[in-house]
Amino acid sequence: MNERHFAVWPKGLPRHLTVPATTLCYNLEVSAVRYPDKPCMIFYDTPVTYAECWAETGRIAAYLQRECGVAPGDRVLLYLQNSPQFVLAYYAILRAGAVVVPVNPMNLTDELRHYVEDTGARTIFVPQDLYAHVEPLMGQGLRHAIAVCYADYLRQPTDLKLPEFVAAPYRAIVGPGVAAWRDMPASGAPAPVATGPDDLCVMPYTSGTTGYPKGCMHTHRSALVTAIAGMQWFGTQQDAVALSALPLFHVTGMQGGMNGLIFVGGTMVLLARWDRDTAAECIRRYRVNATQLISTMVVDLLSSPRLAEYDLSSVRRMSGGGAAMPDAIAQKMHDLLAIDYVEGYGMSETIAPTHINPPDRPKKQCLGIPIFGVDARVIDPVTLAELAPNEVGEIVVHGPQVMQGYWNNPEASAAVFLQIDGKRFLRTGDLGRIDEDGYFFMVDRLKRMINAAGYKVWPAEVEALMYRHPAIREVCVVAGSDERRGETVKAVVALKDGFAGTVSEQDIVDWAHANMAAYKSPRVVEFCAALPKSATGKVLWRTLQEAQATAAR
Repeated sequence: MNERHFAVWPKGLPRHLTVPATTLCYNLEVSAVRYPDKPCMIFYDTPVTYAECWAETGRIAAYLQRECGVAPGDRVLLYLQNSPQFVLAYYAILRAGAVVVPVNPMNLTDELRHYVEDTGARTIFVPQDLYAHVEPLMGQGLRHAIAVCYADYLRQPTDLKLPEFVAAPYRAIVGPGVAAWRDMPASGAPAPVATGPDDLCVMPYTSGTTGYPKGCMHTHRSALVTAIAGMQWFGTQQDAVALSALPLFHVTGMQGGMNGLIFVGGTMVLLARWDRDTAAECIRRYRVNATQLISTMVVDLLSSPRLAEYDLSSVRRMSGGGAAMPDAIAQKMHDLLAIDYVEGYGMSETIAPTHINPPDRPKKQCLGIPIFGVDARVIDPVTLAELAPNEVGEIVVHGPQVMQGYWNNPEASAAVFLQIDGKRFLRTGDLGRIDEDGYFFMVDRLKRMINAAGYKVWPAEVEALMYRHPAIREVCVVAGSDERRGETVKAVVALKDGFAGTVSEQDIVDWAHANMAAYKSPRVVEFCAALPKSATGKVLWRTLQEAQATAAR
């Protein structure tokens, strides 16, 4: 085990983290008892107190149990943007003893179908503006849909800029199994359940090099690890006010912007959609002292022509990950706020961080050092031998936050784990190195993945969806260059006989945009006669990727 990083371990911070033998849901109950009148969250100027949150989750949990038949261990889909309803539904699902399956609200019907079929979920929380994507699945696996009007939690006047879907008034949705959030009974206690720390808690989905997304099985214990670790690492206390702008369906926002704050009793200022001026005004208005922002958000914020209008001096910590922060932007942020951007590293399989930079001595464009209880190594991906400092190999991690495995997929689980020195390590698929001080750096990706403005896009999933187009004979998805997003999604397509001249590249782009989430939909399509293949018939995606990289220079 590498111990070089202990020399730069944050001062005054214990090296060991004792995790409570409780559940994630219990944290909300504790904070509601401790701070009943304190805002748990603020949503476009509407505060929701901890006492209100605990009462609301009880009401919703009771409804799930009695009206939807949700039993302990059942999976429930949570298909919402950042909102009070997301937070309340998340904790209500846990309070009913069930498992939260967070779903990116950018996903469309065909993508949702996989979640329904794979999890066996019968109940979904869905916003009224996206119900059209869910409707075809009602009676085809789904039995209950709880429709959400975000505006129900706009209880006070606000001059903040509201996204259209947040400001939209209530719209009744009629159909078998559909109920409105506002129509759930106003009272009722849920039946108690004997959920323990080693029961399943949340199952975020991640894609990979082949096939459809896979559910990462996390227990209350593994979820508690990163929720608490992130707060302790930065010394976050109960009077913290954090801007929660990263999506809560993703593990980074979920843990740092919601679960960790509820554990300490802090306040989250929720943004349903990123808007740089709304974010800056919320920081000024609520004296936000901490936030997680990916690098593209920081670039956007600091490039606002109105930046000088906002007092951002309350921010004492800005952290993130997903893509390295450019040097020039990090320096501009330091000049403005006198703080360093602190980067970290984690995966859905580890429900957020395994590595974070020490706040008092971070390194730029660096993943950080292993946090509490994490044994991280760099190994030769073929021989599995551990490598010396600054040699490049695959990053593998062992720690209490590592998932149990992939839901209903023992083959994929077996392929992602290996045994070293009697410990079970997760293969990250990321190529990196460790420097002489014990800091980890990303070098490349062993697996195919596109990082489009912080969103991870797995080409195999996009390809599987694109093969549904009647004109596509072959398709290979690679990373294209994009000045704003860093990388973008590009599809190299070979058409079936008879379609040449009748289908354009833009036709394919438009079709893809209509049939999959916007962030993973190819923005560039290039036609070719045939895809390059190896002697065994495998598509040479690296050849296409290298050609794209050469053309971009």
